[in-house]
Amino acid sequence: MIDHITIEVSDLDKSKLFYEKAFAPLGNRLSFGKQGVFWAFDVGNGCLFEIQRTGEKQQLTHLHVAFRVKSRAEVDAFYRAALEAGGADNGAPGARPDYAENYYACFVLDPDGYNIEAMINEAAKA
Repeated sequence: MIDHITIEVSDLDKSKLFYEKAFAPLGNRLSFGKQGVFWAFDVGNGCLFEIQRTGEKQQLTHLHVAFRVKSRAEVDAFYRAALEAGGADNGAPGARPDYAENYYACFVLDPDGYNIEAMINEAAKA
């Protein structure tokens, strides 16, 4: 399942207002964000649609897709398989406590340079 998609926008304030109004009839609302950096909208089923300021210094690209997986082992396996398939490393598997306490993810660049993430946001199972 897709956990979140992030797109880069040229005018964050204008885009925030646009999506707030466009999503309102669908029942989708602003969930969280950081003024001047990014905004995340809850689009249902635990999925987020995010907008990010152009040029924000992160490992993201113009388009970012994160796939929610079932285990940390699946994050690790995705990373290895993506690199073997010709992807480029953009962040090895590991904890990302700056995202959330139990966030574990990896990032790879696909053949077109888009940032693809496999992630899980659950406590590690013993």
